[in-house]
Amino acid sequence: MSAVWVEEAKFGRWLEVELAVCRAWARRGVIPADDLVEIEAKSAFTVERSQELEKTTNHDVVAFLTDVAEHVGPASRWIHYGMTSSDVLDTGLGLAIKRAGELLLAEQAALTVVLRDLALAHRDTVAVGRTHGVHAEPTSFGLRIAGFAFESRRNEERLARAVAQCAIGKLSGAVGTYATLPPDLEAEVLEEIGLGAEPVSTQVVARDRHAELVTAMAVAASSLDRLATELRHLQRTEVREVEEAFTVGQKGSSAMPHKRNPITAERISGLARVVRGASVAALEDVALWHERDISHSSVERVILPDAFLALDYMLAKAQQLVGGLVVYTERMQEILESSGGLVFSQRVLLALVGTGLTREDAYAIVQRNAMECWNTRVPLRELLAADPDVATRLDADALAELFDPRWYLRHVDEVMDRVAAL
Repeated sequence: MSAVWVEEAKFGRWLEVELAVCRAWARRGVIPADDLVEIEAKSAFTVERSQELEKTTNHDVVAFLTDVAEHVGPASRWIHYGMTSSDVLDTGLGLAIKRAGELLLAEQAALTVVLRDLALAHRDTVAVGRTHGVHAEPTSFGLRIAGFAFESRRNEERLARAVAQCAIGKLSGAVGTYATLPPDLEAEVLEEIGLGAEPVSTQVVARDRHAELVTAMAVAASSLDRLATELRHLQRTEVREVEEAFTVGQKGSSAMPHKRNPITAERISGLARVVRGASVAALEDVALWHERDISHSSVERVILPDAFLALDYMLAKAQQLVGGLVVYTERMQEILESSGGLVFSQRVLLALVGTGLTREDAYAIVQRNAMECWNTRVPLRELLAADPDVATRLDADALAELFDPRWYLRHVDEVMDRVAAL
């Protein structure tokens, strides 16, 4: 990913665009064949020379063109013929986004697979589900991870759409009138280099495209943040249902030798803030003056490489985190049982309704006993068995059946079939 965004690669894309335009002009008889041979044979640049020239020109494209001209000689008069800076800048950027996007999509797809596999491996691992951070009802750890797998797939789809609509170039000249570059030349060149064309470009490709791209990246980063936050909670000492892999020789704290911290998950959560911040800047870039200004340019030089690099890194780290995750299934069972059976309250409620009680009366009975369980730590099942309002309707065997956590997973296989199809 870094290689896409270095200056050498950026200038290389500019030259790729310039040469494709020269070939199109040559096919139209504008550039003599001998000059085209000279251009293609000698075109070159160095980052150092272009940057040195820019100190004088204060214009990066002019400096680059001067650098190339020094290599080519007289035939260089045809390079950039009829073009304006944005033709090469925005078309080169379209190439960068296409290539960086392919890398990003590969990482996102790989994360989907890792999450899918973890979900399937733990489809029958019973764990407590939480709402508001409080024990709710039994669930499957695999089912919990499955939600992240599907979210990752949605991010694949979002990113693919966003990259595709941003893999766009423009070769319509100053203010986009095609006065010096005909539309058929633009179409021919963009097809050659594998980009779509902006239908009406003014002088630049419309920045709502880039805003959509960076926003899609921010959503993907936020999804990773959600995953990381979940795993960070589950690694807390009081919970410890899962744990990041802790490698030989790794240190968790300079002061406390016992520490094994969720540093990878925390790093992912932190970088998500960076990518989300980039989306705000990208949205600010949409509103440019008239046919163009360059207020977006300085912003994009920072946020696009940074957002791509950060998200690519986060996706790689998330794969490492999930792939190496240590899952403590016995601890999950301990925590499920730690609430004294409170997590089965809804099933008791429904059973009492099934005996003929109104929902309001059944709710009052179960809630009364649940509050007693909270306060005294006496198991809910014992309290219900001793409650005449319950005992006259549900015998001991019926109550025991209601406290079986496997009941809550009776339809999980149907969901997991969808996961397996990812």
